[in-house]
Amino acid sequence: MENAAPISEADRAAIILMLMDDDSAAQLLAQLDPDELQRLGEKMLALGDVGPHGIASAIEGFVRNAQSETLGSHDRAQQLRRRMNSALGDVKAQSIMQKIAPEAQSRSLEMARWLAPPVLLRLLEGEHPQAIAVLLLLLEAEPAAQLLTLLPEDRQTDVIERIARMRTVSAQAMAMLDEMLSARIADSFGTAPLELGGAPEAAELINLSEGHVGKAVMPAITQRDADLARAIEAELFTFEMLFDLEPMAMGRLLRDIESEVLVDALKGLDEAGREPFFASMSSRAADGVKDEIELRGRIKMEDVKAAQKTIVAKARELADAGEISLGNDDGEFV
Repeated sequence: MENAAPISEADRAAIILMLMDDDSAAQLLAQLDPDELQRLGEKMLALGDVGPHGIASAIEGFVRNAQSETLGSHDRAQQLRRRMNSALGDVKAQSIMQKIAPEAQSRSLEMARWLAPPVLLRLLEGEHPQAIAVLLLLLEAEPAAQLLTLLPEDRQTDVIERIARMRTVSAQAMAMLDEMLSARIADSFGTAPLELGGAPEAAELINLSEGHVGKAVMPAITQRDADLARAIEAELFTFEMLFDLEPMAMGRLLRDIESEVLVDALKGLDEAGREPFFASMSSRAADGVKDEIELRGRIKMEDVKAAQKTIVAKARELADAGEISLGNDDGEFV
């Protein structure tokens, strides 16, 4: 066609279509009726060579028309979901949609992503392996792996095999999973709000984050709510942090700890975890504690945790007094 000659709207549509990749063009053509397809096909064949002017004119006309149009927001989530499903498949699309449009998602499936793996395990008791497989794919990788580990061994095999074979999940299956989770969450927790969050959870997030997060967050929270900051800070001091104490600081701490408390606390650790405590003692004292640990026999984990909390509380007291340094760097947030 002559580059300088004006082109019609039908010509512009034909040129734009030829500029698109095959898959995109095919999707667009699939939405036209037979008469429209025939007219557009005839235009595409009749165009001949299209020079830069023709291409620029077609694009300019397309942009001009677009400027007078609006994109309505009605049913936007469903439109996006359909396109995500087409591009990624039902399972991956569902996971993405949970992150970018949680208000449009099933509340039970969203709630499941917040529940601890042991809680989810109770909810899934007796459930079909296919449902468990779908749920694992909707969870983040780490909690999904923890939940898989908690499953009985025979179920683990069934679930992994189904995940490996899975390609698509029907909307009906997703609805059934949603209904099952809703019923079991209601049975387990009733209609009362779930107890989520609190100072321990906030402290755990800070502990798992990079070191600078705590130093940035804690002073700001202290300015807003000093009591809340103290509650979080109390939880930031974990028993595992004591492993990094210098021998002199550890020795100062252990002078204030009763032997029975120390034995109970160390009973829950492996040899590597006990070593920082023994390194601060004389060989004779360390051997004595080791003997007491062996003679102590089996004790409840709750007793171990209680003893460890006692030691952490004493460590915090000594840190506040400036006698030892506790934390990643200087141990101070305020």
